[in-house]
Amino acid sequence: MISLHQVGKSWDGGRTFSVRNVSLDVARGEVLALLGGSGCGKSTTVKMVNRLIDPTEGRIEVDGEDVTQSDPVQLRRRIGYVFQGIGLFPHMTVADNVAIVPRLLGWPRDRFQEKARQLLDMVHLPAAEYASRLPAQLSGGQRQRVGFARALAAEPKVMLLDEPFGALDPVTRDSLQNEFKSIQRQLGLTAVIVTHDMAEAMLLADRIAIMNEGEILRVGTAAELLEDPGDDYVAALLATPRRHGELVRAIESGQGPASGSHD
Repeated sequence: MISLHQVGKSWDGGRTFSVRNVSLDVARGEVLALLGGSGCGKSTTVKMVNRLIDPTEGRIEVDGEDVTQSDPVQLRRRIGYVFQGIGLFPHMTVADNVAIVPRLLGWPRDRFQEKARQLLDMVHLPAAEYASRLPAQLSGGQRQRVGFARALAAEPKVMLLDEPFGALDPVTRDSLQNEFKSIQRQLGLTAVIVTHDMAEAMLLADRIAIMNEGEILRVGTAAELLEDPGDDYVAALLATPRRHGELVRAIESGQGPASGSHD
């Protein structure tokens, strides 16, 4: 469904590359997590898929079509895109924000209004209560839900998610992660999610691609990476969720640092 072949991005005419030799295939209905630290090239890579950034070299295909041969505006309208900043229009109601792409695509008013209502209900923001509100009247988690609904409004087959949960509190983050996974399965979406959080990648993705310094180091399921990290950097990323899990188990058994009494 999504294929990247030897993709690279240079901002200085080829002297240096922020992304180099990236090759990935994401199957129809699969969720791939693109994981790595800040500045590793993961956001640049995902933005090249919908041509927010054009690649310097290589080839990117979505559903068999070379994205560089597609009109970028039309391409983006058929790929759902969710990012941390959300980017809702503050002067437009929640329903109008959700329906903006179907409106631009020329859908009849009744159809895009009904689609907005359906999607708000799907992300647990009942249209009867939330459709007429403005973004400023919502919490951060609610605005992120609207962002998900908007990304789904044109019925895309592909979704790109760039750190969509990073600014949320842990409870809201957990709720939206579970909600995304449920919606993804229900609609059969193909998705790439950018994250720096290994635990999040293991929770949400069928496979994980780990990047460092612009290159892909390792691709595999969580189980495959845990069994054989294949690289010191990958092993270091895997150590954090393992350590946290061990700490929680120790606390539960009364042996952890939170088990002692404090005067």
